[in-house]
Amino acid sequence: MIEVVASMARGPVFLAGELLECLITFTNPMSHLSTSASSEMLAWASAQIHCQFHASENRVALPAQGNKQDVQADSDTVLIPNRGERGQCVLDTPPKILFCDLRLDPGESKTYSYSELVPVDGPPSFRGQAVKYVYKLTIGCQRVNSPIKLLRVPFRVLVLQGMPEPPFPQDEEVSPSNPFLEEEEASRRDATALERALDMLMVTTSRRCPHMFNITNTRGKVAKFCIFKTVYRLGEDIVGTFNFSEGDIPCLQYSVSLQSEEEIQQQYRRRPEQAISVTGHGRHVESCLHTASSHFSLPVPLNVTPGFSTDIVTLRWRLHFEFVTAREPMEPPTVLQNQSEVTVWAGAEHVDVDTFSWNLPVKVLPTNPALASYVSQFTGTNSINI
Repeated sequence: MIEVVASMARGPVFLAGELLECLITFTNPMSHLSTSASSEMLAWASAQIHCQFHASENRVALPAQGNKQDVQADSDTVLIPNRGERGQCVLDTPPKILFCDLRLDPGESKTYSYSELVPVDGPPSFRGQAVKYVYKLTIGCQRVNSPIKLLRVPFRVLVLQGMPEPPFPQDEEVSPSNPFLEEEEASRRDATALERALDMLMVTTSRRCPHMFNITNTRGKVAKFCIFKTVYRLGEDIVGTFNFSEGDIPCLQYSVSLQSEEEIQQQYRRRPEQAISVTGHGRHVESCLHTASSHFSLPVPLNVTPGFSTDIVTLRWRLHFEFVTAREPMEPPTVLQNQSEVTVWAGAEHVDVDTFSWNLPVKVLPTNPALASYVSQFTGTNSINI
């Protein structure tokens, strides 16, 4: 028996275009003191990344696919990374050979390093109501005259879509060089793609430009709403404020929900009138009668998928507001200045109300993969015995 352990040292979350590194260790667990101990042989091992796509048949109508080979004969020596998995393989990298003809004596182990750039032209990891995109690193191993054994390590991919181009792409060429800081200048030029992407992401999501909205219904103005920006990273808090003192209509209660919209492209919908799938990711509710101002704070979860679009599905984000307003003016309680006794004010038992809602689109972008790894459902490690 040979034990195979694969471990992604930096964590199970990566940004598209980032270098994925994985250490794969092959061990003969038998002790050399054992009377039955013997050397173990493996003919070969290789590894590659692939993305598996799965769609709900009730929601998505995909074109008919030809019969693809997803089973493997015992005598085959070709690695099929998605063997036995549901759905379609929409992306894979070329396989890389780890070794050929490996011999392990009792108690001996050998470690091989696999590295590959996560493709930038693929979709992000996503588990929606209609479609799923799942990334895995698959290691294939085979003994002589034995079937291929597969070890899969699932991981998460974040994709930066819709990012603006840097305003001054020629900065490195035109900026003056400092002869006293040659090492810093060299390190800046050699910054990895991940560091450059994170810098751009920080700049984009750090810009604050207050947006003001007048909240009105058919009867008049309810409140003024202010939000400081509309572009957020995973893990950030969305903060907004209400000013009800400028309203003409009493507001009894409001709620704010962070929601994602999963929309199947028109040509792939199972039904023409198919509704968009909406998923809630947090809600704030507050009673606000006779309140001059109020605010809310909604965190963007680290484990959700930023907005993206493919040929099949589009994911968007929004804030969904719901308001409950009174149809008639409601006088606030009055307290006399010279009143010494405690006064208890009871609200009206019956109030005629109106309700209305409003959606505000927001943009959700990825964050540092190392930060997202803390809440990932994946461990970045897996093992198998051959």
